[in-house]
Amino acid sequence: MCYSTALRKEEEEIRREMRRKGMVVNFGVGLEYTPYYHLNGFSRGNLYIIKMDEPESIYPATWGLVPDYALDRPDDFWKKANTLNARGENIFETMSFRGSADDKRCLILADGFYEPHHENGVAQPYFCYQPTDEYKEGGLFLFAGLYNGLDTDFYTKLYTTTILTVEANPFFSEIHNKKKRMPLVLDSNYYEDWLDSGLSRQSVGEIIATGFTEMEFKAHPVSRDLYKKGIDTNRPYIVEPVQKDTLF
Repeated sequence: MCYSTALRKEEEEIRREMRRKGMVVNFGVGLEYTPYYHLNGFSRGNLYIIKMDEPESIYPATWGLVPDYALDRPDDFWKKANTLNARGENIFETMSFRGSADDKRCLILADGFYEPHHENGVAQPYFCYQPTDEYKEGGLFLFAGLYNGLDTDFYTKLYTTTILTVEANPFFSEIHNKKKRMPLVLDSNYYEDWLDSGLSRQSVGEIIATGFTEMEFKAHPVSRDLYKKGIDTNRPYIVEPVQKDTLF
């Protein structure tokens, strides 16, 4: 599962990093983008996505996909259903996601996410990131996701989205040692394919099964403030390690 993310890059940094990944993108017209250190999915904040039908644009999307059958009552749907994540293994069978799996796949921007590590009955949050030569504390990467549109007027485009998860690899099995799941961080070789409208269901399944990035991840424990209510955790300290010695 993945219920908390980070995206600390400024707009120009994102555009530059995406060019390095082979994609030329710009933020949607009128978009007010603000970097963040911690976004809790249950707050219904915005993730930033690249859609199949507009691979050159970045749009905000409320975290928690609302399927077609609930578009007239999204608030009621969110109260009953948790669609922050979609299990990649069965997106074509799950009612909430099968309507988007064929033709509303997306890439979701991030430069970190948080996972719980359980020890002696206590959950310790870990910050997970990909160090690069330029960004030692985490470069930009892209989750595989699904999205859907909300009913809007002609001038407004509103979307909802979900992050795909898969069975954890050995590294993330050690971190997320209870559920043993991880978000599907796509290798850059699969970006174009994931957004291809002609991709068969079999090929989608193959990407889900084999498309996790080959770039190394690192992780360190962070403040348990992440799990507390009434505390502003969208601040720089929340990504900082709380101890020098770390398991990962």
